[in-house]
Amino acid sequence: MFRGEAALPAGLRVYAIGDVHGRADCLAEILERIDADLTGNPIERKRIIMLGDYTDRGPASREVVEILSQKAGEADFICLRGNHDDWFLRFLTDPDESDGFLNWGGIQTLESYGVDLTGSIKSNAELARELARLVPATHRRFLSRLRYWHEEGDYFFCHAGVRPGIALQFQDPHDLIWIRGEFHAHKGSFGKVIVHGHTPQPQVDFQPNRINIDTRAFDTGVLTALVLEGTQQRLIQTGLD
Repeated sequence: MFRGEAALPAGLRVYAIGDVHGRADCLAEILERIDADLTGNPIERKRIIMLGDYTDRGPASREVVEILSQKAGEADFICLRGNHDDWFLRFLTDPDESDGFLNWGGIQTLESYGVDLTGSIKSNAELARELARLVPATHRRFLSRLRYWHEEGDYFFCHAGVRPGIALQFQDPHDLIWIRGEFHAHKGSFGKVIVHGHTPQPQVDFQPNRINIDTRAFDTGVLTALVLEGTQQRLIQTGLD
């Protein structure tokens, strides 16, 4: 249990979940653990906030998107956009400008949707057409509707971070899913504590102005949920038992 200066309104508990990257097993487990936490310690209101990067690298991107596309209709379940989710959508419509998707885990996403990669080498356009044929409309709709940020009390939630010196409500969407260096180096206040992922760490990185909860679930099996209530901060994690 940790305690910071940032606070949430009374009666509200937030569960912020870091980068899933195709680990449907970890996602299912963390959601079960959150349900158990709520059963054992009920609260008036809750929010579950996914910080993005649902696809790529891990083996089960399709299953992850299926789980989240069903949960996204719940008012207290909020899914934000990550750079890998953005890449996925861009590859479907503009594959020749989306090489990063394939180079940084997209191959595993193609495999999870059933794209046959065993034959002769296919062009990006051919792969994109086959992927588009196999991706359910509900998945594309879910990904296209992902939000870039959310805020509750003294906390601001996004995938990657924010640009110092710019008010939170005026942040560039590109920065919200991509920024690293300037954001990590900044030691001053952002106006609210930024809860983010995007940059894998061996453990949760608590800083006075930000909290990074990307614990590299795709290869460690450690998926992190940061639990916020009042001024308290605690963790629920998979893969540590």
